[in-house]
Order: sequence, then C-alpha cells, then structure tokens
Amino acid sequence: MSRVAVIGAGAWGTTLARVIGRTEPVTLLAHSEETAARIASTRTNEKRLPGIELPPTIEVTADPLRLREAADLVVVAVPSAHLRTTMERVAGHIPESADLVSVVKGLERGTLLRMTQVIAAAGRIEPRRIAALSGPTLAQEIANRLPASAVVASEDPALGERVVRRLGRRRFRLYTNADVLGVELCGALKNIVAIAAGAVDELGWGDNGKAGLMTRGLAEMTRLGIAMGANPLTFAGLAGLGDVIATCGSKLSRNHRLGEELAKGRSWSDIEAGLPGVAEGAYTVDAALALSARHGVEMPIAREVHNALFEGKSVQRCLIDLLSRESKDELADFERWIDRLQADGPERPAAVTTATSSSAIIRS
Repeated sequence: MSRVAVIGAGAWGTTLARVIGRTEPVTLLAHSEETAARIASTRTNEKRLPGIELPPTIEVTADPLRLREAADLVVVAVPSAHLRTTMERVAGHIPESADLVSVVKGLERGTLLRMTQVIAAAGRIEPRRIAALSGPTLAQEIANRLPASAVVASEDPALGERVVRRLGRRRFRLYTNADVLGVELCGALKNIVAIAAGAVDELGWGDNGKAGLMTRGLAEMTRLGIAMGANPLTFAGLAGLGDVIATCGSKLSRNHRLGEELAKGRSWSDIEAGLPGVAEGAYTVDAALALSARHGVEMPIAREVHNALFEGKSVQRCLIDLLSRESKDELADFERWIDRLQADGPERPAAVTTATSSSAIIRS
C-alpha cells in the first residue's frame, strides 16, 4: 500500500513520484481521468517529462479518495494558479496525521500569499504541518538521475528532518532551513529574473551582461526578503543563488524560454499556450510588484518583466531602460533596511535577528 502521494502530474510532480518510487510505492494524483489513464497505460508522461519511464511502484489516479491511503507524506506539486482550487477539492481526503510538502514556486494573485500559506488556508491545515522544498531542481535532469541539491524549509525542525529522510537520495541531496518565508520568496522571485535572463541570452548581451542582470536580480529579491522579515543568508543559498543560476542558465527552464520568445517579438498571449508546462514567473510578477509596493522596495527588473509581458513594451526597450538607470551605492538599500530592522528592537523574528547579527559581523 502506498504511504506517499504526489498531487500534480506535471514534470516536477512526476519526477518526484519517480524518485520516491525507487524505494517505496507512491500514488501520483493527476488532475483529470484522461491524463491519469494515459500515464498509467503508457508508463510515461510524454507531454511533461518525455523519454522517462515510470516504475511499476507508481500508481497513477485522478481519484482524491486514494489520498486517504497516503498516511505519511503528501507532496503538493500543482501550478500556483490552480493550487487553491486543487487544495479545496482534495484536502478533505488528506489524513490529519500526514506531513505535507509544497514544491510549488509562486505567489498567489490578489492575496499575495506564499504557496504554503495557500495550502494552509484552502485546505484548513495547520501551517506547522507544511514544509516547502525549493532549490535548483530542473525536473528533466533529476528524472535522468543527474545530481541535484535542494532545501526543505519548515517551522517545525522535526518535520524538515522527516522530509529529508524520506525524500533525500545520494543524487538528490537535501538540506534543512527554518526560514520558510525566505525559501518560498526565493522560489517565486527567481523565476522573474529568469525571464529577463532568457531575453538577455536571445539578444546576445554576453556573459558579462547576463551576470550583471542575475546579480542585480538577486539583489532585488534579497531587498524584498529583508523587508518582509526573511533571513538574507537564505538568498545566498540553494533556494536563492543556487536556483537563480540554474533557472537563468538552463535551456530546460520554461521561464528562460519565455524570455527568449519575448525577445523575438512575440506576445505573452501567443507564447503561453506553446510552452511545455507553466512559466511561473509570468503568474508571479504582479504579486511580487504588489509586495514591493507594500514594503517600499524597488524592483526594477521585475517592473520591466511586467512591462514586456503585459504592457506591450519591447524587450529591447525594457533592457535599455534598465541600463539607463542612475548608478548608486551597490549596498545602499541593504544598509537602509538593516538599520530599520535594528531599530525595531528585540521583537523582530528570529530570522531577522540572525540577519542583522550577520550584517554586523560583515560591516565590522
């Protein structure tokens, strides 16, 4: 009997089911009966994960009642835009004793909630039961058993350790982190930077130009994280820098591909249907900008990605406008936010305390 379930039969969900299925039975819950039947009969998911055969230990179904048998661990791997409706549909079948892991990278439009928050709200699930897994995890590479590392973030340290023991492999190395906020922000925001990186590659900006864009993208990600109370060191780790490198540099990245297509002069409405999966950055950028406005943080790269996607502004013009911005002290914004956090006193979260302590060491 399966003790693990993966909700979502996209590329990442199917890959994780395959990783788990090497050592124990797993239930893969697809959205539709048609998709479940196709994957079950062919033992492949050619639409999302071509060329990868699924082991017989994976049961594919569209029936949420099967979740009742996954009493230990439920992995949530659906697109961010469908997460709330999916959880409302299936949450009643998830055992109350089960651990949950979100591998969804995004922010919910309107509410601006992170993915573990959406799972908790839509499924009426205690947040301490939900971990977030993020990092440089290109599904096709992991499905081909190439080495990868990621981080598991959770409020409850015991939950993080259980997930690492259950999902970690020699070629899929997992670390723990208590900064759920920072890890989820990294996973959402790096996709926006990857869209810009794809455009830069298509236009032939070269390695120097791309490195500058990635670095400044990471800087605006970190600024927002600090303003919201995340640990800035998280942004230098696997969920931040690691995922920025992978997503901005790989042709396997759907967000990178979206940027390339935008740079060719195509519109988002034309590109969307032809992508082999979801480019989460396009569904996250407006929520990221709303958060930046709420917290008084400047995010120029995210702003120009929005302009290219939804305002009809050419990618060339967007990049020229980024280059035309006034130069400033590279660390000025970080100093300002750290000073504000230190002024907040001892009531600030533990992650922020760690951040300001680390900053004091660096500044000394």
